Amino acid sequence: MKILLSAFACEPDRGSEYAVGWNWALSLVRAGHDVVVLTCSEARPAITRTLEKLQLNRRLRCEYFDVPKPFRWKARGPLHLHAALWQWMAVDFAKELHKREKFDRVHHVTYAGLRIPSFMGRLGIPFVFGPVGGGERAPWRLRWGYSLYGLIHDAARDAANALIPFMPFLTETLERAERIYVTSSDTLRLLPRRFHDKAKVELAIGAEDSDATIAQPVSRPPRKDCFRVLFAGRFVDYKGMHLGLPAFARLVQAIPTARLTMAGDGPMKRRWQKLADELGIADSIDWLPWQDHHGMAVLYANHDVLLFSAMHDTGGMVALEAMHHGLPVVCLKIGGPAALVDASCGYAVDPRDKSAAQVIAEMGDALISLARENTRAALAQGARQRCHVFSWREKVIRIHGLADESPA
Repeated sequence: MKILLSAFACEPDRGSEYAVGWNWALSLVRAGHDVVVLTCSEARPAITRTLEKLQLNRRLRCEYFDVPKPFRWKARGPLHLHAALWQWMAVDFAKELHKREKFDRVHHVTYAGLRIPSFMGRLGIPFVFGPVGGGERAPWRLRWGYSLYGLIHDAARDAANALIPFMPFLTETLERAERIYVTSSDTLRLLPRRFHDKAKVELAIGAEDSDATIAQPVSRPPRKDCFRVLFAGRFVDYKGMHLGLPAFARLVQAIPTARLTMAGDGPMKRRWQKLADELGIADSIDWLPWQDHHGMAVLYANHDVLLFSAMHDTGGMVALEAMHHGLPVVCLKIGGPAALVDASCGYAVDPRDKSAAQVIAEMGDALISLARENTRAALAQGARQRCHVFSWREKVIRIHGLADESPA
C-alpha cells in the first residue's frame, strides 16, 4: 500500500512528537508499505543523513512544505499555532502530490493533539486521523502546588476541551476520517457521540521493535552505593513533582541513602528546588540538564526506578523508554501511563476521589516497595516484557496491516 504520512513533526534522533512522526514512517516501511512523509524542511538534513545510512530511499521518501517565514513560530505556545497553520496550508501541496503519486491512503500523525485539526481528508482518499490525545485532565484537588501560571494554563486547557464539539474545522476532520484513533478513554469522551463508532483507543507512542522482542532477564550493572530514582522531562506544573518530591521525601525517611535525579529543565525548577529545601531532601537530589538519546540511556542504566508523576500526559514516552531499559515505573493512573503501566511492571496510583496527601503517600510507599531487590527484579523483567504490547510493529499492523494484508 502507498501511504502519505502527514507529520508536521518528524525527525530521527529527536524526542517527543518528532520521534512519533519518524517512528511511524520507519515502522510502516518495515511492514512493507511505500511511504511518502509530508513534513517541514527543518528536519531535512537529519532525515537525509538517516535515509542514506539505512538505505531506505526507495521505500521511504520525504516531501517538504513550509509556511511563510513570518509564521514559523518557535516558542512552544505559538508553535502550536504554527502547526495548525501548516495543516491548513499543506493540504493544497498534498493534493498536487496525490495527483503525481496516487496514494492509497493518507494518515495524520503529528502533531498528535485533538485540538489541532487536519485537512488531509480533502484528498478524497481513505483518511486515518491519529492517534491524537489531549482529553486527559488533571484532578482539581491535585493542582494545589501549581504556580499561578500553571493554574491558569490548565483552566484554559479545560475550557478549550469543552469547546471541542463546537470547533467547525475539527468537526470536518472527524467527518472526513475513515478511522479515528485517540490515546485514551478521556479523549474519546470528548468526541461527539456520532463519531464513536469509527474511533478506537490507541497510544500515539511505541516501543522499538528490536528491544520489544527481548524477553531475556534484565542485566543491569551492579551498584552498591544506593537506591536511585529518576525523573526526566520538562519542569512544568502538570508534570506533578509538587507531588513527586514529597513522595520521594517519604522514601528518604525510610531509606536515608536514596537519591533522586532530576533530568531536564523548565520554569518550575526554582520552585521545585525550594520545595526540596523545605522538605529537607535537597542534599539527596542531583539536578541535571537535558540529555540526548545516549545520555538518557546512561541514566536508565544507572537508576533503579522511574518516577513519572505527570497529571495529563497523553503518551509517556519516557515511561516506555524506561521500561525498555528494565526500570519499573511509579506514575499516576491518568492518560498514557494508565495504559502503559500495570501491576506487572510498576505502580500506577489511581488519584480518583483522593486527596493530594493520599496520592503522595501511595507514591511514596510504591517507591519504598521498589527499594526491595526481589520486588524490583520481578517488575523490571515485567516492564521489559510488557513493551512488546506497545511495539511500533504491532501498532502498524493493528492500524494498517502488513503490506499484503488488510488491517486488523
